[in-house]
Amino acid sequence: MIVSDRKSLRRQVSMTNALRKGIDFLLRPDIHLLTDGRVDIDGDRVFALVQQYETIKTDTPKFEYHRKYIDIQYIVSGEEVIGWAPAERMTVTEEYDGNKDICFGTAPKGEMTPVYLKSGQLTVLYPEDAHAPKLAAGKPSHVFKIVVKVAAD
Repeated sequence: MIVSDRKSLRRQVSMTNALRKGIDFLLRPDIHLLTDGRVDIDGDRVFALVQQYETIKTDTPKFEYHRKYIDIQYIVSGEEVIGWAPAERMTVTEEYDGNKDICFGTAPKGEMTPVYLKSGQLTVLYPEDAHAPKLAAGKPSHVFKIVVKVAAD
């Protein structure tokens, strides 16, 4: 997992061609004008999911991990906490679905590392990173987020 801001990302991430395409997309000056939904960047190898939602307060965060894609989760506006734990320590509650590239579960008590992100910041999550997005940073609030999915192979 890498936590950064948009302008420092190129120095901190090992650049593959696919990751470069995803980062270049996030550096567009009109990024804040996108509407909810999928945006193709390079077919199924690199694409973005634009989303707006309200963060939640919970004592049992729902973790997930992906095998086929790296997530670049960028906060356009708002703030949230993303819980992080090693995927190998996650207790699976819903088996991995290869069609949706997702597995859900929980992290052992005390094993979650909270990652606070605000407007202009992001995290890069690899297949070994279980994560619980959409957590409230204090009280629930509105978030505009772009998740760039980059093929991990």
